[in-house]
Amino acid sequence: MTVHKVFGVELADELRGIVREPAALFFSIIMPVGFFALFVSLFGKFSAGGVSAGTTMIATFGAFGVISVVLMNPGIGVASDRERGWLRAKQVSAVPIGVTLAAKVVAALPYAAGVLVAMTATAAVTGSLNAPLPALLRLLVVLVLGALPFALLSLAIGFQVGAGAAAAVLNAILIPTSVLSGLWMPLEIMPAFFGDVARFLPTYHLSELARAQLTGGPVVAHVLVLLGFALVAAVLAAVSYRHARS
Repeated sequence: MTVHKVFGVELADELRGIVREPAALFFSIIMPVGFFALFVSLFGKFSAGGVSAGTTMIATFGAFGVISVVLMNPGIGVASDRERGWLRAKQVSAVPIGVTLAAKVVAALPYAAGVLVAMTATAAVTGSLNAPLPALLRLLVVLVLGALPFALLSLAIGFQVGAGAAAAVLNAILIPTSVLSGLWMPLEIMPAFFGDVARFLPTYHLSELARAQLTGGPVVAHVLVLLGFALVAAVLAAVSYRHARS
């Protein structure tokens, strides 16, 4: 069987596996869409700078949504598989470990895109969507691709702890960074130190990069920060994997 066919089999299994993980399904898919529906129904029709709050929320809550998916699912899946002896089995398997890990990451992307589509549809239904289709498509691509470094961080954690602990650790990363980055509430109405801390968080830079697709703001600094974060997360994932094997 070729690598492409093996990857297809692994990917199909991972796509089904996400739905079979209740914690990952709730925290990474149901909760972000539910939060968005609540806030957009309350504040979505307010407008600032010609862009409705409901449309801007697709960038901020969308960042939270895609990060939730790619942060929770690969890590919890790896941790759960490790508890079942998956890592030892893979060491003697003919399937390259890189193919399996790539499938775990890629499997999260359709769900991430689905979260964004659900949020966009909710904004449209509530009458608070006023962005052109090309801008929305750019936003979707930026958020899905920009969330990939978080999947590497997720793998790094999943290689070190059990499934239950992985869910706790990943949520301990996701929730505070989301709040501090202004993904739920605008930084302008938060205490000043939130904005000071946000500049150091990749979650903030991903949401700002997404917002720039709607407002035409600067993007270079946000891209550089995310690339740096991707490099650090890749190193952590590699070191964590080697440590788990030893």
